[in-house]
Amino acid sequence: MSPRPTAAFFDLDKTIIATSSALAFGREFMHNGLVTRAEAMHFSLVKASYLVSGQTSEQMDTTRDQLTALVAGWDVDEVQRITTEAMHSVVTPVIYAEARDLIRQHREAGRDVVIVSASVTHLVHPIAAELGIAPEDVIASELEVEQGRFTGEVLAYLKGPAKAEAMRAMAERRGYDMAGSYAYSDSATDVPMLEQVGNPVAVNPDRALKKAALERGWTIRSFKDPVPLVTLPTARDIGIGAGVLAGLAAVTAGSIWIAQRGRNSSAS
Repeated sequence: MSPRPTAAFFDLDKTIIATSSALAFGREFMHNGLVTRAEAMHFSLVKASYLVSGQTSEQMDTTRDQLTALVAGWDVDEVQRITTEAMHSVVTPVIYAEARDLIRQHREAGRDVVIVSASVTHLVHPIAAELGIAPEDVIASELEVEQGRFTGEVLAYLKGPAKAEAMRAMAERRGYDMAGSYAYSDSATDVPMLEQVGNPVAVNPDRALKKAALERGWTIRSFKDPVPLVTLPTARDIGIGAGVLAGLAAVTAGSIWIAQRGRNSSAS
């Protein structure tokens, strides 16, 4: 009898990349007129909090609720164009070298590599492609699209237990041996995700995840080798609007960038 397949499941923000996925594209969305200065100013503190210490589950939900009012009207093709064009100059420099190496090692060991992210698929897919990960190996939040535009409705929000449920569903479909599989994350909100596998790994963990990992004897790893595009928010960041986009990563990441454009067009 052949052994069952195994997988390595990776969170995205602050695990594979050294910042939030939404923040990585933030300047590009600002330059293309998709985020206003007022919106950026409003969420600049959210950005600072996320980059320094992450967000609790409750904070993620609060930010999501605040931002869903903006999620309507952006053209899907335009978002995909911006993310694709900006990929190599904006996101590639913030991918941890250690994450790339781990992904390669897991592939060489015959494991599937899966990204599991609260960010939306439209944001995760170009980053996955850069890492050689196929769309079918991405588990991410889903946004409703009608007539080529985001409606502002979140069809699936993969945070906390929802990530774990999606992993279990994939494992059942593919027949994974989860006891022999791996999972990587930086956040205590992903404890349910890490609990699904026999080899959980806390990567640059926040305080709560580090405590949980020490109590449970989980592996703790430190990734230190990206070439960071940004670190902490500056006055210029706040002025140009990257702040709002960092908040997005902590909620539905890409689900928040999908905003205001249609409203602005109709008002002009």
